[in-house]
Amino acid sequence: MRYGKILAILIFLLSSLTAAAQRPALSMPDHDDKLYYFGISFGFNYSVHRINYSTSFATTDTFKRIQPLWKPGFNMGLMGNLRLTSFIDLRFLPTLVFTEKRMRFEYGIPKDSIADRSIESIYMHLPIQFKFKSDRMKNFRFYGLAGGKFDYDLAANARSRRSDEFLKITPIDVGMEFGVGFEFFNPNFIFSPEIKLSQGFANQLFRDPELPLTNAIDRLSTRMIVISFHLEG
Repeated sequence: MRYGKILAILIFLLSSLTAAAQRPALSMPDHDDKLYYFGISFGFNYSVHRINYSTSFATTDTFKRIQPLWKPGFNMGLMGNLRLTSFIDLRFLPTLVFTEKRMRFEYGIPKDSIADRSIESIYMHLPIQFKFKSDRMKNFRFYGLAGGKFDYDLAANARSRRSDEFLKITPIDVGMEFGVGFEFFNPNFIFSPEIKLSQGFANQLFRDPELPLTNAIDRLSTRMIVISFHLEG
């Protein structure tokens, strides 16, 4: 009887140790108490120009079609995160964003032909976002984000005098962003994959009457899908 009790106690202790070993330890348990923290960000993007046609496009036969195309790029930057409440943070992510936006257009006059040209941009991307966090579920959490952005295109060609330019772009853009992400807590850092939509509001078309494509477009804005991976401390 005595040995049976000892065996039962040993089985109970072994079961408890096995359950504890299978239960993941809580990583960075004091992280949510931090007022602020920093991180790094990298990822890739897909961007496109959205266009509104001018009356000249409808009334002349110079162009039959103008088709913007999505193209990939990449981004890398820093992050600063400020805790406002238990469920809301304020984030600032200065980022360099390298993009390529392609445009295909079909001429009607002087003869039918198709041209395919690219516009490369290097944005100094300055977004400020509100981050809306869920409760932490052990070492996992999800969040939503919304905010505004200011972009400055370091490669804008608005003042270019090159003869081979087909379209000119102004450097400044403002807009809004929203998206979702996930936080995976590790012993020494947080890994956060995220996807967001970035929509520019400014008309980035620089009017040059000598460029036929400029006369066919009334408004040009930028839309971007950004997939980022954050490493946060």
